[in-house]
Amino acid sequence: MKKIFLCFILNLSILSADSIYEFKILDVNGKEFSFEELKGKPFIIVNTASKCGYTDQYKDLETIYQKYKSKGLRIIAVPSNDFGGQEPLSNPKIAEFCKSNYHTTFTILSKQPVKGKTKHPLFQFLIQAQGGKEIDWNFEKFIIDRNGKVVNRFPSSVTPISEEFITTLEKVL
Repeated sequence: MKKIFLCFILNLSILSADSIYEFKILDVNGKEFSFEELKGKPFIIVNTASKCGYTDQYKDLETIYQKYKSKGLRIIAVPSNDFGGQEPLSNPKIAEFCKSNYHTTFTILSKQPVKGKTKHPLFQFLIQAQGGKEIDWNFEKFIIDRNGKVVNRFPSSVTPISEEFITTLEKVL
């Protein structure tokens, strides 16, 4: 009973996070990633999937990462199987898929739920910061400024190399 209560308290404190920098999630290799590492840097958080019609956006994400990483940009991909079972791979297989097919070098976290009652608290935070609307599909993108503020959210249909996306991104760089 004490363990359950303690877990409830810990989860409750994460749900009421005041800052995006409070979150920690394992990456696809099982190593803890702390968002505190991103203080002072602009970054993008995107929910991803390997079997989606938008999966080629991994290529676009890598392109903008290579173009802007010298300005401090970081990209954080969070795979999810919430939409049509389009991320059936295990974390090690996701890492392999991204490296071999898209030559990704940006951070890929472990697979997480991003919608509904079981969504990871990070996504609860992001969704609340942008008006409370649930994520519609894979490859929704959140741009976060150097102060940790979520400045914009883009649906799957807006590619990371689109003029609309790049214009917003360059404002936070």
